[in-house]
Amino acid sequence: MPTETVYGLACDALNASAAAKVFAAKERPAFDPLIVHVADASWIVLMARPAAAAAVLAEELAAAFWPGPLTMVLPARDVVPDLVRSGLPTVALRCSAHPVMAVLLSALGGPVAAPSANRFGRISPVTAQDVLEELDGRIPLVLDGGLCRHGLESTIVAVEDGRLVLLRPGPVTLEELEKFAPVTRAAPSKTVSAPGMLESHYAPRTPLRLWPPQAPWPEDAATSGVLAFGEVDAGFAAAEVLPSDPMQAAPLFFAALRRLDACGLARIYARTISESGLGRAIMDRLRRAAHG
Repeated sequence: MPTETVYGLACDALNASAAAKVFAAKERPAFDPLIVHVADASWIVLMARPAAAAAVLAEELAAAFWPGPLTMVLPARDVVPDLVRSGLPTVALRCSAHPVMAVLLSALGGPVAAPSANRFGRISPVTAQDVLEELDGRIPLVLDGGLCRHGLESTIVAVEDGRLVLLRPGPVTLEELEKFAPVTRAAPSKTVSAPGMLESHYAPRTPLRLWPPQAPWPEDAATSGVLAFGEVDAGFAAAEVLPSDPMQAAPLFFAALRRLDACGLARIYARTISESGLGRAIMDRLRRAAHG
């Protein structure tokens, strides 16, 4: 089903058997938790039990960014199945702005768990056709809501007393979050404390390398492709050129990467961009894709 970020593989978030089917269809490891989508901010206290100061901060963030692409990690209530939380004491909550999600939540009358609708670790889907290419034969149906508006997964923050920990950059930027509380970046860790935190993720099958803007063409350019921002790079077998403005590039990013991955290239080179605003989220996805 569509969200405003990417397509999600949805199930009843309070049904462990349903969640198990999502993990199986995606080939997702059980240690990687799912994001729980709720209808509105009133569900925060039903799904989570933050301390008083964190609860106030969560309410302020919800008022500013929900419905929208912000996921908040908070101490979980027992009602959230252990499998959905991957055994963690926390739950990741989001209220999507997509009208299809709103209708589905209303019809179900409860929360929906919806990780990206792709096989684990691969390029996130931003159209219904992307979902079919990834999961056809593994799932019963796809709700086609067209192209996702943001094209990058939600920002994830751990909400603590008096501060935020940025676990995954996304459409809600660091600069926007800093208006509400001090923000620290999560330290590198081998353990997973929220969805989308693995070092290798969002990866094409074709090897991907980061390529600084001023670097000379690589020796294998004639058999490789390039993902560039705001300029055309000659000498490559295939090129996807996105707008230099990260806000315009983000909705097109995963689709461009998917097209390059389908070209049978020796390698994909990705131009790096400035890590400010939404550029921080794009570079996060590129680094994880290159790590694979």
